[in-house]
Amino acid sequence: MNQRTLANPIKAKGIGLHTGHESIMTLRPAPVNTGIVFRRVDFDPVIEFQVSPEIVGETMLCTTIVSDQPNGRVKIATIEHLMSALAGVGIDNVYIDITSDEVPIMDGSSSHFIFLLQAAGIKNQQEPKKFIRILHPIRVENDKGGWAEFQPYSGFRLKFSIDFDHPAFHSTAEKMTLEFSSTSYFKEVSRARTFGFMKDMEMLRQKNLALGASLENAIGLDDQGVMNVEGLRNKDEFVRHKILDAVGDLYMIGHPILGEFIAHKSGHALNNQLLRALKSTPDAYEIVTFENSVAPIEYGSSKILV
Repeated sequence: MNQRTLANPIKAKGIGLHTGHESIMTLRPAPVNTGIVFRRVDFDPVIEFQVSPEIVGETMLCTTIVSDQPNGRVKIATIEHLMSALAGVGIDNVYIDITSDEVPIMDGSSSHFIFLLQAAGIKNQQEPKKFIRILHPIRVENDKGGWAEFQPYSGFRLKFSIDFDHPAFHSTAEKMTLEFSSTSYFKEVSRARTFGFMKDMEMLRQKNLALGASLENAIGLDDQGVMNVEGLRNKDEFVRHKILDAVGDLYMIGHPILGEFIAHKSGHALNNQLLRALKSTPDAYEIVTFENSVAPIEYGSSKILV
């Protein structure tokens, strides 16, 4: 199994969920061993962000990467859905040029990004794909009852459970297990949308968050239930989206993970803390390739449709 990049550049435009800013985003092919590189092309010179757990600087309601510059911090917010799509398709190397401070939210899921990646085409490269294999358990917790951990596993499996005190969640499944492959990711979680509570909107907007949110790009919840006329795409769309987020957050480590991710009430902060804990424990993981054997994760063809 070799590394992958895009066959052609492709462009998209949209508004940010939290900033409300419009941006143009261009995905471009990158050479082997480049990794995933975000680029703020509205600066001169261009500011580059090489994906890693350490560049995550903010995790309130989204994953935001930051770069400290002489005139202050430069950010790109809400990268997790695009990162999730890149993980789902198996893209190792790509440049992401963006003209503003937030990735377009599209419909609140990763399905539009997958469509873009497939439209650009997937190119296999002449270097083996690198994986991070979990060797020993790693666990992190917070003071709100949330936790996340890695366990050794031959493949990539995600087990997630949520616990929200709201009527909409009491009638839906709150646990899910995903045996990750491109096919299972596309079919099971890629269309699950982000969600938010109307009661929090005033507070969020005072903090300059959710300024671009609408029922066109998120599931809205009032005191009784789901506000979107079309309802949920899946009965358990909430927990499916949390897995979508986790796939994107965990791909910030720069390579696909071989192991089991188990989490309860986790979010962007804990997901990032888990990656940092893993990287600070060198004997808990190793980097492996599968040049002469079959890799335990199946990515399949780029022509698989969402």
